[in-house]
Amino acid sequence: MRREFFIHFSFWFSFFVLFTILGNNLTFSYWPFWVGGLIGTILPDLDHIIYALFLDPQELTAQRVGHLLRGKNIKRVITLLYETRYERKSLVFHTFIFQIIFFVLAFLVLSSSTSLFAKGLVLAFLIHLSVDQLADFIDIKTLGNWGSLFPKEMDRKYSMIYILSTMLLTLLMGILI
Repeated sequence: MRREFFIHFSFWFSFFVLFTILGNNLTFSYWPFWVGGLIGTILPDLDHIIYALFLDPQELTAQRVGHLLRGKNIKRVITLLYETRYERKSLVFHTFIFQIIFFVLAFLVLSSSTSLFAKGLVLAFLIHLSVDQLADFIDIKTLGNWGSLFPKEMDRKYSMIYILSTMLLTLLMGILI
């Protein structure tokens, strides 16, 4: 679990340092961008809680999560959700369709909003989703849990092209700041 947090925050930090330097925004007034990024890095993981509590509350893991939340054992909830993350195949945020829609919405936020907080939040959210795809591709060798864009499952080559494309698109969107 610590490895996963380290990976997500490393990608977030690297991208945000790059965006800050390229945008020549090395001032203290840029802090809302960084706070939005921290929150945006955490938000996609709420998908697992949404799934457990609302989409499939009868599942054993969901019942355990509910019990642990009632006991206010947040650390154990996080550990349990991390350990069982590959069991959940119908997450809301972790799908190709959501990611594509979110790219469009993120573009609108980045190109029309003046809120540094909102820009940081959507960029970090996009980075998190791309890193999750890369982790799934490396760990379980497929993006099958992300739904399907095409009638047949993407092979390794096209999965890698998709992941690299989302990371490149996120990087290009970061230039819009």
